[in-house]
Amino acid sequence: MIVNTFNKGKRESKTVELTCDLSITGGGTAGVCAAITAARKGIKVVLIQDRPVLGGNASSEVRLWILGATSHMGNNNRWSREGGVIDEILVENLYRNREGNAVIFDTILLEKVLNEEHITLLLNTSVYDVTKSNDTKIESLKAFNSQNSTEYIVEAPLFCDASGDGIVAFKAGASFRMGAESKEEFGELFAPDKSYGELLGHSMYFYSKNTDKPVKFKAPEFALKDIKQIPRYKGIGKDDRGCRFWWFEYGGRHDTIHDTEHIKYELWKVIYGVWDYIKNSGEFDDVDNMTLEWVGTIPGKRESRRFEGLYMMKQQDVVNQQEFDDAIAHGGWAIDLHPADGVYSKLSACTQWHSKGVYQIPYRSFVSKDIDNLFLAGRIISATHVAFGSTRVMATTGLCGQAVGMAGALCIEKGMNPADILKNGNIGTLQNELNVVGQSIPNIPINSKSNLISEATVEASSELEISEIPFDGTWFLLNISAAQLLPFKANQSYQFKVLVKAEEPTQLTVQLRTSKKTKNYTPEVILEKQVFNLKQGEQYITVEFIHTVQKDQYAFITFLSNDRVSLKTSNNRYTGVLSVFNGVNKAVSNNGKQVPPADIGVDEFEFWTPHRRPEGKNIAMKIYPAIQSFESRNIGNGYVRPWGGTNAWVANLSDETPTLKIGWDEAKTISEIKLFLDPDYDHPMESTLMGHPEEVVPFCVRNYVIKDLEDQVLYQVEDNYQTINVFKPKSPLKLKGFTIEAEHPSKDVPAAIFEILCQ
Repeated sequence: MIVNTFNKGKRESKTVELTCDLSITGGGTAGVCAAITAARKGIKVVLIQDRPVLGGNASSEVRLWILGATSHMGNNNRWSREGGVIDEILVENLYRNREGNAVIFDTILLEKVLNEEHITLLLNTSVYDVTKSNDTKIESLKAFNSQNSTEYIVEAPLFCDASGDGIVAFKAGASFRMGAESKEEFGELFAPDKSYGELLGHSMYFYSKNTDKPVKFKAPEFALKDIKQIPRYKGIGKDDRGCRFWWFEYGGRHDTIHDTEHIKYELWKVIYGVWDYIKNSGEFDDVDNMTLEWVGTIPGKRESRRFEGLYMMKQQDVVNQQEFDDAIAHGGWAIDLHPADGVYSKLSACTQWHSKGVYQIPYRSFVSKDIDNLFLAGRIISATHVAFGSTRVMATTGLCGQAVGMAGALCIEKGMNPADILKNGNIGTLQNELNVVGQSIPNIPINSKSNLISEATVEASSELEISEIPFDGTWFLLNISAAQLLPFKANQSYQFKVLVKAEEPTQLTVQLRTSKKTKNYTPEVILEKQVFNLKQGEQYITVEFIHTVQKDQYAFITFLSNDRVSLKTSNNRYTGVLSVFNGVNKAVSNNGKQVPPADIGVDEFEFWTPHRRPEGKNIAMKIYPAIQSFESRNIGNGYVRPWGGTNAWVANLSDETPTLKIGWDEAKTISEIKLFLDPDYDHPMESTLMGHPEEVVPFCVRNYVIKDLEDQVLYQVEDNYQTINVFKPKSPLKLKGFTIEAEHPSKDVPAAIFEILCQ
């Protein structure tokens, strides 16, 4: 029993003091990925999250799907899904939760963090103040947990602010911006004016469900009475739910930090008014048994403060795909701005302009220009309002958070501040450490000096040569233009034999296309065109292109639309090979072609995008000479995904025991063997709501065994589904070589490995 008598003074809260190497504020995707990455490098991390769950806007409290450069497969960024920890999380979620249950996703994030012994996690804990040892250095921060009535004081040499509103950076006095820059400041032609609005608002969603009996609904008094106040109300569907209502947005003309509670009430007003409209207006059929299952209680924030770093990203960096010496990540979401009036605006709910490919993100944008020991992460990084329109999305912030976590570990190891990484070659070290864990920084491969494979000979039991994509699939009606994307060798001309079916005599136009930039997948260059006169019925046509590509790069065998013609497809799928279509994906402002106004600094081009499995089969064809881009020599080139080429060893399907043999002239000391497998980087893997066709991507090697050269088993894996597999023996091994025997994932998909890393 506790009896505490009257105290004339004030009582102090219980106080817990913690010390760590890196204090991270904010448990969204950026903070989680930063914490996991840093902890896996062995430094002590305190991760502070002001909510009861991790994930931020991806959590069950908000329920927004995680997306990034893949953009719902609605752009030309092939094989662009973010790698490393964020990939690991999304692949895990696919395996356990392909239906997209946001509550299950909460548990996956929590498990990933709790599994790291070097992370101390503080949920329900709000940072409210910092102390500084001098003008430019944070010494500690203060936080309070209302659930356990405990105050925390966290001391660290390094701090990361991934809090969304930037509470640590703000309290520390760091320079920030809120709103939109003028066109003149950075030459950004897409910068909005005040009539459009300078801030993106908040959103809230609801879920509904059917029951087995009628359910009435009487709207609360505060609910929106006149649905016509929402100009786009006719776009509301009774079966829509969750983040399909992303456009239920409000607050862009308010202070999106201090007015958040007001904004929340307005969004509740919208949600309950919309549900009243669905249930009681008489405009919808079969709604009698429907009921509200869930309504958000906190708004998902898009924008508030952005803090100034050593470099501020701008529109031109995104559109022109600017390359940076200090690149540590990539982006690829559209520049996505919203009218400040949100759900009440008569304008389109968003204006999205895509670049022709992915773009690099520089390390300098994550380093505060004012506070020596502060990293920036998440949506608060150093970017203009326009560039922020692309960098703000959660898969991108997760990838960038990983870079910050690795940078923090490097700083602790070398006794540096964040800005020191830009000196003495340290940025190269950071880039390589990131790529080793799957970051895939565009144009920057794993350093061969860090991989013993670079000194080895690599032999394969077979190497895929695609002389035929078998004619065993269904017919695809060419009501939209379609193309087969294939890796071409430089200065090599190819011939293709395709099976078509015409409903009546007609013509079919076939083009050879490629991209101006060899690492892009926007087929804006037409190298050659041929027109074929078709007779009625099934027939083969032979397409022989004279023109070639000047460098190894992907090319498009393009069939222009004709709704009287069908193409034979194939059941076979291959790593680094897919079909694309000049279709429409309005979810990401893709109407088949991007046609911007002439004066906003954005490119005009067509969209050629894949279809989601099980659709989107390869186009069946015979190919001469065979496509030869799957050699064992790709192992050790440092790339862990398609980038200009397949970058993968792929076996022949006829090879019953696909095997790689690694050998050195003399024995090497091996402490770790890491395999980089194929998780289909083209598939977006939205974390919630949408659902996915499989729980394991069809390209991923499930079963394999690693043996020494005496045929002794060193490591065996069954039912794998993850991208990166690590064999770490209890003690280092002395080996002159080893073999990897892999099973084909299925009868239609050959075994593939992007990279093997030996250290």
